[in-house]
Amino acid sequence: MQLVPTSSRSGDSLTTDSALHDASSTQQDLASLAQQARWQVIKTVTNAKAGHIGGPLSMMDLLVTLYFEELRVDPSDARAEDRDRFVLSKGHAAIGLYSVLALRGFLPLDELATFDKGDSRLQGHPDVTRLPGLDSSTGSLGQGLSVGVGMALGAQLGQKDFHTWVMLGDGEIQEGMIWEAVQVAARYKLSNLTAIVDRNGLQQFGLPSSAETTLTDRGDRRDPWFGVDLAAVFQAFGWRVVEINGHDYGQIRSAYKLARAGDYEGRPTVIIAHTVKGKGLSLAEGVHTWHSIVPTADDFEKARRELEPDELEILDNNPTSKNGAEA
Repeated sequence: MQLVPTSSRSGDSLTTDSALHDASSTQQDLASLAQQARWQVIKTVTNAKAGHIGGPLSMMDLLVTLYFEELRVDPSDARAEDRDRFVLSKGHAAIGLYSVLALRGFLPLDELATFDKGDSRLQGHPDVTRLPGLDSSTGSLGQGLSVGVGMALGAQLGQKDFHTWVMLGDGEIQEGMIWEAVQVAARYKLSNLTAIVDRNGLQQFGLPSSAETTLTDRGDRRDPWFGVDLAAVFQAFGWRVVEINGHDYGQIRSAYKLARAGDYEGRPTVIIAHTVKGKGLSLAEGVHTWHSIVPTADDFEKARRELEPDELEILDNNPTSKNGAEA
């Protein structure tokens, strides 16, 4: 299933359970939050002299919409039993998740400056034992969907109402363990499970583009799934497939609503979100070397001019972001 652009919804807002998240957002609010989160990623990686940029930026619109509109979570009760679960399977993109968690109120914004330090709660890959708001430790690629399957199956057996969401990288899903989890999710009819594939078409150590691939490559390297119809593969395993533009808030919203509503056949849902690696920073868009890189002083200044928000009014409406959640 493909979702077409829904420009007529530009003024719409979605709300989740009002007891968990009272604020609704316009698409302009979401774009402002995503810009702020991208800027936090650049600042943090530059300060830490370590981290990933391309992948966090490509998934940012998906993540901001999920956390500010769809995910049933509460920063003041980060371990609530009925909360939705989220697993960042592409754990190397952790700084993107930390930036969104900070904006959403799970930790103070200024704690991002501790990223990747030995005593920090914000390690280079998510550590569930350190930071409220995380549901799983990840980092070894290919394992996150299996964790999500377990969560969704547990909810099904325990008759719990929460939904489980898993963010996957399109390079990561070359791992065989992913497809074992795909098969099991369909077998147990886990309609309470949604996988989101950040389909940016670019991985750190991919093959060079060729005359055969260049017309479909979306970056300066070969698409890791060149010549493969991923939608058809997931469908063959028994999943419901939704393909969207991963930077179009209207399409993202619609896909999330559809996923949460479940499927009458009991199928799990995969959202194949077509994105641009490094989205939002012109230096990084479609450039594989920005997968993991520390910006130079010149790069940082260019990023500042593009991303540093002129005003942060959106944060004034979300005061929890200043204090964060208690461990």
